[in-house]
Amino acid sequence: MTCAPVLVFDSGMGGLSVLGPIRAALPQSPIVYVADNAGFPYGSKSEAEIAARVPALLGRLTERYRPRLIVIACNTASTIALAHVRAALDVPVVGTVPAIKPAAEATQTKVIGVLGTPATVRQAYVDNLAAEFASDCVVLRHGTPDLAATAEAKLRGETVPAEDYAAVMAGLTDQPHGADMDTVVLACTHFPLVEEELAAAARRPMRFVHGGQGIARRVAHLLQGADWTGCEPTGLAVFTARDEKSAALAPALAARGLDSAYL
Repeated sequence: MTCAPVLVFDSGMGGLSVLGPIRAALPQSPIVYVADNAGFPYGSKSEAEIAARVPALLGRLTERYRPRLIVIACNTASTIALAHVRAALDVPVVGTVPAIKPAAEATQTKVIGVLGTPATVRQAYVDNLAAEFASDCVVLRHGTPDLAATAEAKLRGETVPAEDYAAVMAGLTDQPHGADMDTVVLACTHFPLVEEELAAAARRPMRFVHGGQGIARRVAHLLQGADWTGCEPTGLAVFTARDEKSAALAPALAARGLDSAYL
């Protein structure tokens, strides 16, 4: 167990926005990063599909890699399947939820946006977070089905038209009260990978918040006192399907200390 890895799971590359803070917090931990590219994108799938797929896949991954802890670095998978995974596995599991609480604390105008996949923004879980932590705010939501794929295209070195990002931001700013919005929750782990592009598309100062740092703090707390003696901080990126797009991500993964493999 001493050198058992932390397993970071996402539908694709979005979890890299969580992996960075985790590695900073636990520099000696081996990492297994899993991208379920065979099921990507989760945001357009039904709740039933995700609730069945994610626990089954994480069960196989747990048997293979024997992780010390699992991070579901995907808002959609967490809001739908987190409870199912925790019930199925005897491993600590940390989920990812929209950062509505810190957004409500940061806003000056009391108008915040939640930008996520369609599957995430329609969840009752988001309703509950807004009611509990942002009851004094106007909470605008926009589900964008394509931005996760756009973020992955950027990682592959492809050029993405600026108007694509402008259309995403307009989904929030064009709503009633959108002109007063000053804080946006990036409720998909892919979206921090294109935060600079979204900020440029907003055309006015905007604060973007997401959960990467909070997840890293939670992981570090749960693994406080763990013995990493003799461990190499290795990194392995595992894909569930072999295709040209996953191969094209190899340079971006190598830059983050991850070697590529397939499940």
